[in-house]
Amino acid sequence: MKKARKDELRSEYRSEDLGTGERGKYLKAYRAGTNLVLLRPEVAAAFPTEQAVNDALRSLIKVARRSTGQTRRLRRTVKRRASAVAR
Repeated sequence: MKKARKDELRSEYRSEDLGTGERGKYLKAYRAGTNLVLLRPEVAAAFPTEQAVNDALRSLIKVARRSTGQTRRLRRTVKRRASAVAR
């Protein structure tokens, strides 16, 4: 068998070439989940860092809650009703 160049894929691989796998290696991270959002270039240009995006979104959430008059008590009630409907 010819040696493959480092930047090319081989047409076939032997199981010895792949090594042993570890079952569930990334399961914990998968279950934790991620919430990635792709920003449009013009939006991303307005925020220099990830922290700046998070700060802006948090302040927007505060303003939205104040403007709708939504209180913590009301949010709990809405969640309870939603979970009762889901059952």
